[in-house]
Amino acid sequence: MQVPMMFVGADVAKAELVVAVHGQAQCRSLANDIHAISAWLRELPAHTCLAMESTGRYHQLLAQLASAAGLQVYVLNARDVHFYAKALGARAKTDRVDAHIIARYLAEQHSRLRPWRAPSVLLGQVQQLLGQRWTIVTKRTALRESLHGSDTTIASAVTQLDEAFTALLTAIDRRIAELLDTEELLSHQRKLLQSIVGVGPQTSALLTSLLAQLEFASADALVAYSGLDPRACDSGRSRGRRRLSKRGQPALRRQMYLAAMSACHTKTFKTTYRKLRDRGLQTTEALVVLARKLLHIAFAVWRTGKPFDPSRVTACA
Repeated sequence: MQVPMMFVGADVAKAELVVAVHGQAQCRSLANDIHAISAWLRELPAHTCLAMESTGRYHQLLAQLASAAGLQVYVLNARDVHFYAKALGARAKTDRVDAHIIARYLAEQHSRLRPWRAPSVLLGQVQQLLGQRWTIVTKRTALRESLHGSDTTIASAVTQLDEAFTALLTAIDRRIAELLDTEELLSHQRKLLQSIVGVGPQTSALLTSLLAQLEFASADALVAYSGLDPRACDSGRSRGRRRLSKRGQPALRRQMYLAAMSACHTKTFKTTYRKLRDRGLQTTEALVVLARKLLHIAFAVWRTGKPFDPSRVTACA
C-alpha cells in the first residue's frame, strides 16, 4: 500500500520559520538555525515534500538540511506563490497564511515542479559570489543615480567610492575565475562559452554555474528559465501585446542583454540585428531577441562540447 505524501510549506524569514502541513489548521514556529531545523526535520516522515519561497540566502539552510535528510525539496518562485494567493482570494498576508498557501500550492502543483537539488561545494561558492556580485551592481547603480549632480566639494569622495566598487567587483570576478579553474571540466566548458561572440567573463561564469547545476530539456526551456520568453496575451481575435515573463534571475537577464548589446556591433551578429530592426522592432526588442538567440547558442555549445562557429550564424542570418 502506497503511503500518501505529506506536503509541508515553510515561510522563511531571517530569524524564524513558520511551517504548515497541508490539511492541518495549526502552524509551528522554529528558529532559522541548524539545531532547531535539524531537530524538526527528524520528526518528519520520509514521504514528506517540503516547499519554500526563494528568499535570497535565508532559505538556503533549510533547503540544504532538508535535502540532506532525504526529503523532496522545492524552492518556489515567489511571484508564482503571490499570484496563486491572489487567485485564492487570500484576505490577509501573515507568516501563518503564507505557510498554508505554500503547502497548498505544493500539494496541487508538485507533479509539475522540479525538485531542488543541492549544488556542489564549488558551485555553491560560485553561486554565492555571483549573488553578491549582483547585489553590489544593483546598489552601485542606485548610488550612482542618487549621487548624480552632487556638490563639487564631495566629487572626489564619490569618485573614490565608485573606484572602490570597481575594485570589489574585480576581486569577486577574479575569485570566481579561480574557483571555476580548479575543476577542469567547468573551466573547459566556460572557455567554450566564451567562444560565443558577445559572451565575456561575467556572462560565461553565470552560464557555467547555471548549466552545471540544472539540466534543461531544450534551449527553449533555458530561455523560459531566464524570463526572456515572450508571454502571449490573446483573446478571441484580439492579439495582445507580448511582454517578457521575467520569471528567472534578473542577473541572468541583465547579463544576456549586455551580451546582446556587445554582439550586435560585431561582424557575426550585425546583420542579424539589422534585420530585426528592419522588421520594425525597437532597439530593446531587437536586443532581447538577440539575447534569446545567444542563449540558444550557449545551450548548443554546452550540450555538444564544441566551440561556437560564427559561419553558421552568418549563413542563416
